[in-house]
Amino acid sequence: MDADKKKIWMNGQLIEVTEEVYAAYMKGDRKMRYFEKDLKTERFLLGENGKLQQVIPSREDSLDRLMEDNAEQFADQHESVEDQVFRKISLEQLYEALQRLTAAERNLIYALFFEEQTERQVGEVLGITRQAVHKQKTRLLKKLKIFLEN
Repeated sequence: MDADKKKIWMNGQLIEVTEEVYAAYMKGDRKMRYFEKDLKTERFLLGENGKLQQVIPSREDSLDRLMEDNAEQFADQHESVEDQVFRKISLEQLYEALQRLTAAERNLIYALFFEEQTERQVGEVLGITRQAVHKQKTRLLKKLKIFLEN
């Protein structure tokens, strides 16, 4: 091998290569070092007087921190057209089913699910026990389910 020929170290030995292969290898090697070290470590730039001038933070981010921040890299923030149509049809069906209930039944459902009152709170307003409200709610939900399935 000539002293002016380019050589790279592979598998425990020096191999003579062309200029193009050497350039490509060195570029790839530098890129690997960049990904393995430069991105993962923060660096400090010192001024001429030796004092800290700037801190270049690590550009690597941890999956744990991203999960904590609820980062969704490729999340679609918009509801699909199909989902919008399905939701609208479902709401229309629910509205129709609610209209089939009596006014008292609708008031109970409205208080529990739309106003988010507890069974105890509704029972106090109606003058009945929480258990009675729970039984009525269960019966009404079964009734609504039958309406929605038909």
